[in-house]
Amino acid sequence: INVTAVTPLFMTALFGTALVCIVVAIGAVIGWNQPGSLWLVAGSLLYLIGIVVVTMIFNVPLNDALAALDPASSNGASLWSRYLNEWVMWNHVRTISGIAALASFWFAAR
Repeated sequence: INVTAVTPLFMTALFGTALVCIVVAIGAVIGWNQPGSLWLVAGSLLYLIGIVVVTMIFNVPLNDALAALDPASSNGASLWSRYLNEWVMWNHVRTISGIAALASFWFAAR
């Protein structure tokens, strides 16, 4: 999955959004007294930590481990079971973080 996911469009969307979140968070901290600053920082951190960091620390290594194994081996079957549980859990974390980040940005815009 890491081989097919690493495309210019995907990487631009993932890391371009991360860059925007960093800029937004810095701007919100500088203008901390402005309405919505807390929501902007929260949304940025939710995206950066809940999506980018979780993807790099948990999902990508799980994908790499799965890709390196022979699916017919006993290790392959064991890892697949672990992979399903862990990868899906971390994917839920990413999904919830994305929804929470979106809600935070929405509250900041109100």
